[in-house]
Amino acid sequence: MIELTLALSPLIDAETLREIALAAGADDVGFVSIDNPALDDQRAEILAAFPFARTLISIVTKMNRENVRSPARSLANLEFHHANDECDEISRAIVKNLETRGLRAAYPPVGFPMEASNWPGKMWVISHKPVAIAAGLGRMGIHRNVIHPKFGNFILLGTIAVDCALEHNCAPLDYNPCVACKLCVAACPTGAIAPDGHFDFAACYTHNYRDFMGGFSDFVETVANAKDARAYRDKISDAETVSVWQSLAFGPNYKAAYCMAVCPAGEDVIGAYRADKRSFLREIVDPLQQKVETIYVSPGSDADEYVSRRFPHKHSKRVGSVLRATNVDNFLGALQHVFQRNRSAGLNAVYHFVFTGVQSRRATITIAHKKLSVQDGLTGAPDLAITADGETWIKFLRKETSLPWALLSRRIKLRGDPRLLLAFGKCFPA
Repeated sequence: MIELTLALSPLIDAETLREIALAAGADDVGFVSIDNPALDDQRAEILAAFPFARTLISIVTKMNRENVRSPARSLANLEFHHANDECDEISRAIVKNLETRGLRAAYPPVGFPMEASNWPGKMWVISHKPVAIAAGLGRMGIHRNVIHPKFGNFILLGTIAVDCALEHNCAPLDYNPCVACKLCVAACPTGAIAPDGHFDFAACYTHNYRDFMGGFSDFVETVANAKDARAYRDKISDAETVSVWQSLAFGPNYKAAYCMAVCPAGEDVIGAYRADKRSFLREIVDPLQQKVETIYVSPGSDADEYVSRRFPHKHSKRVGSVLRATNVDNFLGALQHVFQRNRSAGLNAVYHFVFTGVQSRRATITIAHKKLSVQDGLTGAPDLAITADGETWIKFLRKETSLPWALLSRRIKLRGDPRLLLAFGKCFPA
């Protein structure tokens, strides 16, 4: 960890740096020291990419609200991509200016391209949201978007690493602009956002990112498994094929950002909501709820049940897993993201996992009261103990080998009630 006693840079001060960022086109800017505790969980990764980093500059770029609010996804996606490019260009201009002043600076992309070789683990170099929050540029809403106090959640965030320490007064906001209206809950087509604040990452990811990353992998495997064109069309409609082509040709085609579209928070945004909530609902929320569209879900997931119950006029389409583990580490790391709490109702059990072979690891997984806990090491008395060769376990999850064969060959061994393994699987249909 870098020492807090680093001398301040004589080359630039915070006010000058702020003026450079605003002149480059940023709509707001804040600063965070690399030593800030808010960066504890990503400092090592930041320094691996930017070993010279002493300060992070967080920038905000506004988006045009009405494009994002439109039920026509082409309008929303156009705005996302142009705003993304704009934010990258602003970051590049700032870095170019700083280099002329003799400072070292660099920036990661706002979104794409990512570090794809890390898939399905963390693909991004810097998590922009916690940096922006630490810099006082907003707070996280119930929908997991950063809400700027003035611009609301209609923003994109960028981060620049620079090799000078700064004296500044940036600090997290002492209030949250989120008004707890729960409109994001009402508008989400997959039920990913719960009224109590729970977020179902897998539900959001499976639908919204259908045309790229894990969704694209599932699409490619559907193509590979189809014996002919007719068999392919039985699985994938012509419109879906065109949608994938559009994502490849133009840029990733997001299926929904309804949580962002309906958010009324922020000084520039909230006026219309406060003036006439009924009109706000009718004009912005209702068209998204009433839209007839395909919603992609994992079979047996909470989203699968939610869509059919909450939005029967939308077409629910069951698709293959888009968050498949490739090794033991990302299997354990992804459990929190794919856990389906409603499917876990009534299950109260402690699982001990001992993975052997090249992918060795020990972990205790507790599922109780619709909550999940994952701990390193073996803790307490298990209701079911599972010892498995790591590679065999991953193949079992990917349906590349059968559980009976793995049990007979002793590559997977169970101690306890085997029915608990079936109960475990129901909690993670993705």
